[in-house]
Amino acid sequence: MVNRNLTPEELKKAHEILKDVRKRLIDVSNGDASLLFAYRRKITKELTYDERGKPMNRKMLKARKMGEQKGICPICSGPLPEKNAVLDRLDGMGGYTPENTRLICGNCDQRIQAERGYR
Repeated sequence: MVNRNLTPEELKKAHEILKDVRKRLIDVSNGDASLLFAYRRKITKELTYDERGKPMNRKMLKARKMGEQKGICPICSGPLPEKNAVLDRLDGMGGYTPENTRLICGNCDQRIQAERGYR
């Protein structure tokens, strides 16, 4: 499934929100560069969690998928590596859930990402 893109009007609204957030971060940091950095880092981390979930949840999902798939990549039927196997979302907006993911090997991930035009 193709991820939705913003229309020009929606993109304009997104830029307005970003401008407002940046101004607020500058205001609350009150000229303290290290505090501004810390605020940006915190906001970025939390927004990433909103989309991807927390790292421990993804780690547990990877372990579950490894067991369910019996250590086999569902695309090439080769063995999954013990480290660096990739949780592939079937629907990008669907989140990292058991129903919306599969665990794949790095080579298959690179090929899929290239086919999707992401790399």
